[in-house]
Amino acid sequence: MVPAHRSRRLAGLLALAAVAANVAASSATAQTVALVGGQLLDGYEANPIHHAAVVIEGNRIVAVGPAAEIEIPPDAEIIDTRGKTMMPGMVDAHVHIMILGHGDYSQWFPWFEGNDDLVYETSAKQLLAAGVTAGVDLAAPMSSLAFRDRVNRNEVPGPRLLVSGPWVTRYAWDFLPDELRVLHRTPEEAAERTRTLIDAGVDVIKTWIGTTEEDMRAIKAVAGPAGVPIHCHVYEEEVVWGAIRGGCDVLQHAGSGGSVPAYSQELVDYIAMEGIPVVQTISHRIWVYPATLEFPERLWDPDIINSFPPPIREQVLSSYTKDDFWRKPYFRSTPRQIRNSERAARQFIDADALMAMGTDTGSPLNFHAESAWREVSALVDMGMTEIEAISSATKVAAEVLGLRETGTIEPGKLADIIVVDGNPLFDINVLGYVTDVIKDGIVYKRDGVPVWETERAQTSASGR
Repeated sequence: MVPAHRSRRLAGLLALAAVAANVAASSATAQTVALVGGQLLDGYEANPIHHAAVVIEGNRIVAVGPAAEIEIPPDAEIIDTRGKTMMPGMVDAHVHIMILGHGDYSQWFPWFEGNDDLVYETSAKQLLAAGVTAGVDLAAPMSSLAFRDRVNRNEVPGPRLLVSGPWVTRYAWDFLPDELRVLHRTPEEAAERTRTLIDAGVDVIKTWIGTTEEDMRAIKAVAGPAGVPIHCHVYEEEVVWGAIRGGCDVLQHAGSGGSVPAYSQELVDYIAMEGIPVVQTISHRIWVYPATLEFPERLWDPDIINSFPPPIREQVLSSYTKDDFWRKPYFRSTPRQIRNSERAARQFIDADALMAMGTDTGSPLNFHAESAWREVSALVDMGMTEIEAISSATKVAAEVLGLRETGTIEPGKLADIIVVDGNPLFDINVLGYVTDVIKDGIVYKRDGVPVWETERAQTSASGR
């Protein structure tokens, strides 16, 4: 079975993603910042620059290189990065700002409605503090569009966001928010749903469960001319083929634990040769689940729990009151997925497919504060080199999302930079120790402390 040929080269995807131009590049808080002394990884699969310096003016990078060769402006704020690694902010190609790692969706979503802004703001802050400076949210109510605009104007701390709004689907759980339970029954209804979402201002279309090849063709007929990429929730091989033939731009979840048995070599080779982007999200069940079995104490990690406002903290902790999370419906098939995961996850890496890092962050046990480093670590476990995995999480993911001005550290690019404590080329897990975060030229985290935590402490100390 060979699908009709359709070019999926990365250049074509980038052309579709002109929508990314609406991502803000505000320099309202213009300042000069210099990061000096540490190792620099620029997002490319290239050797690091040691004892490097990066100079930022406003929201742009203006100079990069060995510190001995870079002139540091006398008025620059200096961030000492000696003993650390500077790298592009991570770009997550599968984010969910409407969920926060709660263990039971049927309990979470009824509470979420009416608390959406608080949830969005919490998610955005957790992602940014973890070193994620850009991403695409794939499924949330229409209120996520207004939140996207606030974040991209730097009114709320968070990654620069692209959003899909509600998905296009033939299936939905009863407990989902009303806007995510709108179903289509025909390709014509799928096209109309797509048109409504694009008119409302979404950046991408997300297709979900039950979408047929005929649906995909109808969706593509609307989204293609509008320049809006389609991200497709796919697992089974026949569903992947149908999505490809129908015009899908980015394959989401392909090769993760749910993709069992593993795909045919014909499918994997076709995806790799055509350059169809794959976002595996492999850690969200099959790495996070055993990590929690081995160390359930992670569910009460103060660095995670304290990043939740009290009302959300209560909700999340209540879903894990017993050490029996494995009984949650979300994890019923996870042991089987784990047994099959190695082959499923390695297939696209071995084929040298175009792979962007994405986490499905916010799903049960998959906390925004940890999801990015865990996904990159899983990619290394499955065969990527450390530099390949870092590039997948920065440069490649930015390109796949059409965010041309971020993802690498080079003069002229937007200043989205993080600093991690150690050398991720030696131990990829040091990506879990993000000490400094700069997004759009604004320093949002210094010496391990988010600026909003500093501001809250100062407000409390002053008695206001």
